[in-house]
Amino acid sequence: METVGLSDKKNVYPENLSGGQKQRVAIARALAMNPDIMLFDEPTSALDPEMVGDVLNVMKKLVDQGMTMVIVTHEMGFAKEVANRVMFIDDGYFLEDGKPDEVFNHPKNERTKSFLTKY
Repeated sequence: METVGLSDKKNVYPENLSGGQKQRVAIARALAMNPDIMLFDEPTSALDPEMVGDVLNVMKKLVDQGMTMVIVTHEMGFAKEVANRVMFIDDGYFLEDGKPDEVFNHPKNERTKSFLTKY
């Protein structure tokens, strides 16, 4: 719980936690199994915008600790900042695959270019 910044909530019931806190507890539970890799599928999509940063900060901390992660996200700034490889998938097809600078600043696919102009 300390890793995710919730050591003060160890005796609190889930109904008394915010969505962001619940998400961080879920991350702590996964970390308790000492995984080599973690999968995140839209970890911030259902959160209040004020809670998104808390979850992303925990994930950044994991990156800094060397955790390998596969993250499905629409948080483009976060992906650009922490990823060492980015894939853009649309309608089940992999349209881009490369380093963040390549994908975000020099996309080859028109659909990727169109998507990124909105962020």
